[in-house]
Amino acid sequence: MNEKRKFKITIVNSSTFGLFFPEHLERLKKLGTIRCLTVEGDCHGQKLANLIGKTDIIITSGTPQYDADFFKSVSGIKLISRDGLGYDNIDVAAADAAGVYVTKVPRHVEREAVAEYTFALLFDAVRLIEKSASSVKQNRWYDRGMFVGFELKNKTLGIIGCGNIGTRVAEIASHGFGMSVLVYDPVHYDYWAESNNIRYVNIDELVSHADVITVHATLNKNSYHLIGKDFLSKVKDKVIIINTARGAIIDNKAMLKALDSGKVALLGIDALSVEPPAMSDPFINNDKVIVTPHIGAYTKEALKGMGEKCVSDVEAIVKGEIPMGIVNANMRED
Repeated sequence: MNEKRKFKITIVNSSTFGLFFPEHLERLKKLGTIRCLTVEGDCHGQKLANLIGKTDIIITSGTPQYDADFFKSVSGIKLISRDGLGYDNIDVAAADAAGVYVTKVPRHVEREAVAEYTFALLFDAVRLIEKSASSVKQNRWYDRGMFVGFELKNKTLGIIGCGNIGTRVAEIASHGFGMSVLVYDPVHYDYWAESNNIRYVNIDELVSHADVITVHATLNKNSYHLIGKDFLSKVKDKVIIINTARGAIIDNKAMLKALDSGKVALLGIDALSVEPPAMSDPFINNDKVIVTPHIGAYTKEALKGMGEKCVSDVEAIVKGEIPMGIVNANMRED
């Protein structure tokens, strides 16, 4: 490492990096200068390049959008370190072409946090916790008869996308709540499924039998708007849907119609197609929707792991080494 070389490090759209673990920022300060930047979630291309300016390294949230035009408009970037699992906001092929490493955190870092948060949303949906608590603050104690939910035991949970996080959700549902668990995923872990009393099914069987559906799929061309008009026409009446994955997996127009008709009883979402949403977003103003600000992985344990990984990525680059967890295949040396 050249001790005189000071790297320019830009932290983009992260409200938590270094907040609970300031030692992460202290380690970065030893490597160069740090700039924290907040931009619109859909910012991209030349505009994003201009806002970021000259930098060596980017540590980024799930927004903004590092598209092909962005990479054509910048030079000198060595690393984009994603402080999370998903990297669908980064055009990996364009990063490859520009010679930029793209990394993400290891799968296990967010697993427990997001799986547990899935049930936090589900509990609110099935037991109306937020609404009942609000009624107490409004001196409406005797409205409690309005807040009758149902038990999870013996209900059927359908999981769309059963990899890192989905498998943990399935385990909790099966062993913790006595739910029947149906899974739709092209990759099967048959021994795991048999050991945990979990069954792989096609998507039509899942939607027609599930009382609750939870989404843990990655966002790609096959999952984009997967939960749309056709999907929602096949679900059980009064189904509850939870999405802690990516907002664009849901077709918002189709979902709003299903909510209005009562086909979907409640929707709990921790991810939106556009983040942050406009206050006019119909999901925010719908009494049948619980919206939280993409905090599924916001536990101190997970944030520590994410921060450690991002700092380690930067330290590797500064030393002239190859960071771990590279997602653009042409940049790997394995």
